[in-house]
Amino acid sequence: MVEIWSDVTCPFCYISKRKFEAALKQFNAISNIEVVWKSFELAPNLQAVEGKSIYQHLAEHGMPIEQAKSASLQLAETAKHSGLVFDFDKTIPANSFKAHCLSHLAKRYGLQDKAEEILLKAYFTDGENLNDIQTLVQLGEKIGLDAVEVKFALENEVYKNEVQQDILEASQSKIKSVPSYVFNNKHVLTGVQESAVYLEHLEKSFNEWKKDNRSITTEIEEGPTCMPGGLC
Repeated sequence: MVEIWSDVTCPFCYISKRKFEAALKQFNAISNIEVVWKSFELAPNLQAVEGKSIYQHLAEHGMPIEQAKSASLQLAETAKHSGLVFDFDKTIPANSFKAHCLSHLAKRYGLQDKAEEILLKAYFTDGENLNDIQTLVQLGEKIGLDAVEVKFALENEVYKNEVQQDILEASQSKIKSVPSYVFNNKHVLTGVQESAVYLEHLEKSFNEWKKDNRSITTEIEEGPTCMPGGLC
């Protein structure tokens, strides 16, 4: 199992997702790997303000606007190497809690990876407001979720406990940043890594799993026996 602690407002989480996917394509035993996305809130207290740019948001946390624009441009260039388009001019600073709830709902239907993908694209490429329920309902529909169920789950915080449990688990596991990849509860990779590094850990973890779970083959040598009913 690979557990990925991530936040949909984290640019490095999107870039690492592409690098990890490239590693999975090279991994021969991909059908034996279960990938689970885990919630991590980078800004749990963030209150979205209409019209505020991501540069203004960063400036409020001590980074001058011009520096924020320069850093964002560099990130966008880095993302291009992974085939991603980052348009920070469109990015709407938003609390990611509702997006995490949508991810947990999608997990119920085996659609969690699709949810993470569409949420990351919505935030970094399309400039969607991930704190808006109607926006999230539309994104959920696009990956095959029922609009009524999505709306109900988000309005009633049905998956609040699941999100909080992930965050608690991260704290207990001393995961303090994202992205963080945990392989079979043993090996942890933090930050963006090259695909070769992810592949190395996939293979290492899978080989360890096979060793720990190797099947016991029963060999039978036949001789004279008696069967039920007195047949000998």
